[in-house]
Amino acid sequence: MRLSTIAKRFQLHLIGADREICGLEALTRATPCHLSFLENPKYLSALAKTKAGAVILKEEHLPHLPEGASALVTPEPYLALARISALFAQDPFSQEGLEPTIGKGVTIGPNVYIGRGAKIGDGVLLMPGAFIGDRVEIGPNTTIHPNVTIYHDCKIGSGCIIHAGTVIGSDGYGFAHTKDGRHVKIYHSGNVVIEDEVEIGANCTIDRAVFGTTRIKRGTKLDNLIQIGHNCEIGENVLMASLVGISGSTKLGRNVTMGGQSATAGHLEIGDFATIAARGGVTKSLPGGKTYAGFPIMEHRLWLKLQAMLMRLVKKSN
Repeated sequence: MRLSTIAKRFQLHLIGADREICGLEALTRATPCHLSFLENPKYLSALAKTKAGAVILKEEHLPHLPEGASALVTPEPYLALARISALFAQDPFSQEGLEPTIGKGVTIGPNVYIGRGAKIGDGVLLMPGAFIGDRVEIGPNTTIHPNVTIYHDCKIGSGCIIHAGTVIGSDGYGFAHTKDGRHVKIYHSGNVVIEDEVEIGANCTIDRAVFGTTRIKRGTKLDNLIQIGHNCEIGENVLMASLVGISGSTKLGRNVTMGGQSATAGHLEIGDFATIAARGGVTKSLPGGKTYAGFPIMEHRLWLKLQAMLMRLVKKSN
């Protein structure tokens, strides 16, 4: 779609060359055929380095636009992105395309659906009721339990185990908001990649990325009822107990451990070998190698001291 067509449809001001746009992408990953956006000025350094062919932005940020890049100018870039995202949304279910490729020794239970262009590796077990979307790839010797749903374009590694009822690749919780209080959906054009030897418990939900990939790295083990938001990166050999929630664009290092009902805010990082105790609420990035607890989060030893002081105060008041 040409920039001029997008500008006319959504009443945006085009500055620079008109060009063909092949999709939406983040500033740091965009190529000359991509349209990107800037809402928050803390990402101005990424704007200055972007290779995007065009960027949706506010007029005051035009001086930071790289030479040769075009601009779609609007006072509300994020809202414009949400509306434009509908034009590039992938069809989640197609009756056309290549037949799926099925490897040797694959077991397929009753009522399993395998989408167009899907690739199923050798020795995969697909139990009854599994839905494998278009262009999904599943590596050798992976087990998919009953009623697992894997949306289009997601990739599952080898030796993985995905338990019943889990959903991989659904849209993240992303909306732009109008001045009169309406919520405009942001269509997610990325995917989910699950690397080798990952085990995912029952009834987990792992959201696809807005752009790029939500990734769970090799050897990670997830308990039941876990939510992982869009564009997260979960490191190698991470352990998560039941009811953990990871907000969008959060990055966990290798061998992070998260206790039951702990959770994170979005756009933060937790370092390698950190431990978050049960019900811990992570509101800021944390260095690795330490144990944390409480809300707001603090080092576990300080949290224990705080609880002891509170107990003493309660006893005195009685």
